Amino acid sequence: MIHKSTIDRVYETARLEEVIGDFVQLKKSGANFKGLSPFSDERTPSFMVSPVKQIWKDFSSGKGGNVVAFLMEHEHFSYPEAIKYLAKKYNIEVEETEQTDEQKEAANERESMYLVSEYAQKYFADVLWKEDLGKAIGLSYFKERGFTDDTIKKFGLGYGLDQWDAFTTTALKNGYQLKYLEKTGLTIVKENTGVPEGSKKFDRFKGRVLFPIHSMSGRVLGFGGRILTNDKKAAKYLNSPESDIYHKSKVLYGIYYAKQAIAKEDNCYLVEGYTDVIQFNQRGIENVVASSGTALTPDQIRLINRLTTNITVLFDGDAAGLRASLRGIDLILEQGMNVRVCTFPEGEDPDSFAKNNAYEDVIAYLQEHAKDFIQFKTSLLAKETANDPIKRADTVRDIVNSIAKIPDRIKREIYIQECAGIMNISEAVLFNTLAQITKKEKADSAKETRKEQKAFAVVKSELPQVKVDVQYELERKIIEILLLYGPVMQEFEDLILKENEEGDLVLEPELLETKVYEKIYLDLQEDEIELTHEQFKTIYYRLIEALNETEDFSISKFISELDQQLANEISSILMEEEKYTLHNWERKDIFPKEKNSGVAQLVSETILTLRCFLIKKRILVLQEDTQEPSSENAETLEEIMNYLQLNKLLSKKLNRVLS
Repeated sequence: MIHKSTIDRVYETARLEEVIGDFVQLKKSGANFKGLSPFSDERTPSFMVSPVKQIWKDFSSGKGGNVVAFLMEHEHFSYPEAIKYLAKKYNIEVEETEQTDEQKEAANERESMYLVSEYAQKYFADVLWKEDLGKAIGLSYFKERGFTDDTIKKFGLGYGLDQWDAFTTTALKNGYQLKYLEKTGLTIVKENTGVPEGSKKFDRFKGRVLFPIHSMSGRVLGFGGRILTNDKKAAKYLNSPESDIYHKSKVLYGIYYAKQAIAKEDNCYLVEGYTDVIQFNQRGIENVVASSGTALTPDQIRLINRLTTNITVLFDGDAAGLRASLRGIDLILEQGMNVRVCTFPEGEDPDSFAKNNAYEDVIAYLQEHAKDFIQFKTSLLAKETANDPIKRADTVRDIVNSIAKIPDRIKREIYIQECAGIMNISEAVLFNTLAQITKKEKADSAKETRKEQKAFAVVKSELPQVKVDVQYELERKIIEILLLYGPVMQEFEDLILKENEEGDLVLEPELLETKVYEKIYLDLQEDEIELTHEQFKTIYYRLIEALNETEDFSISKFISELDQQLANEISSILMEEEKYTLHNWERKDIFPKEKNSGVAQLVSETILTLRCFLIKKRILVLQEDTQEPSSENAETLEEIMNYLQLNKLLSKKLNRVLS
């Protein structure tokens, strides 16, 4: 267990905007930051971060919370793992108490798979550096590739001994369970009843140099292994299989080491292989990632899109490979990103070019030879179709198809003009072709939408009509006021119910100076009002207690002591109005009223509205009681009249406040 003093120090030190900035490109928006949601596919920012409140809210998925909640949601950390990650980031020493056997056993399956993967990375690295065969075979291979000791250690490279079960046997001896070794794909288990122990267990990566594949936060998800022998039956490269923690289509090799450089340089170099990434990194160019030999996927592109909108795709001089990679460029364009392409001389690839050239020369080459995608695609396809008019027409259509995938209309028009110049064809023809393509796409999209709407209409007709829950909204507003202004001293106009000279009940104002939370607590106590929503009730009493006991109340600290469900509820409440800043109203000369203008009025108005609502509810209950003949009806009617008079007085006061 992590000691409370460590947890407190982590919360005091960690800056939410810095931590989230490692995973999402954030832009200043007033007092807050905004960015693209890391939890959904979107092109318009709906993700808000508040440095003042130290909370975040993702309006597209509904998720929110504090810094630890973000790491738990985004990286699937457990609570202790999130605290340790932050402690490491901010150089905080972690004090721990010994875990019991029960606590160790309680670790869930995903966490166990992560632990196994991290152990495997350390094991393979130890074999590489400490075992004679590891040094002679694995380390020698990496040295031949030109990697330095520091680079090999930085990327956690390793070697698996060419023995059937060397890793598996050691892992089992160290207490790691076979089921997790199998689930992560590190061990292959084949049932064989002819064997005494009932199964055969052997290492997936035996006799291979190993490249650990990390998540954006640095967790080991899986491995890529390269065989060093000329065994024609074995695959040259072998990846970990798909598992609960490793999804090949959603991971980019090197993203953990590249994320900060990508955001800083506002550009990402995309290569194909592990060694391309490592060699570029060693040369001093860190904003580079690889698709790990797989075809580029939308999920991988979105991973980059959180950090930058600019991608430069690096290809080697293999023309056949270039043609096959054009689909990946179209996928990048579909995501609304800017893409450039750079090819290396014949016989060179990013790995060899970075290895054989100085940093300045590599940078100069990339800047000089990186072409806009349209220039690249037209020049590549034009060479293939120079003397064939029919193929040339197909090439033009192919290029316009790519342009049609760009969401931005201005960019589309510029690319059409550029294409017309390069291909020596009139802009009018290209625009006409583009219009035909987009018209067909819209028709197909509309057809699909109609299908979905038809299906939804059936479901919708079966759903009951939902009315606004007034009491829920008012209770929510009370929680918001307490969070934002609880300890603030304000002057309130209190209402005292008195009888005037004519014998009528009137509300007389009386000035009272007190803290916001005291005013709300006393008013609710006086009227014997209890919050009805269970979460709000729990938060309310926790808040009153915290505000009463703490001089320097902190929202961030308060959230850190709540469970995830309550923390998410609070972030939703506090960030609800922040979503309107996503629309940049000021640019349209619309200036929303600041929350903190007229706090006393806001408190009084909310409490008065709640009182009126509850009085009306009570009147309805009493009216139902009078439906049946009873000797007590006269008393009930008198009570109704009193409530009606009180409601009239409160409504009058409320109208004055609203006016």
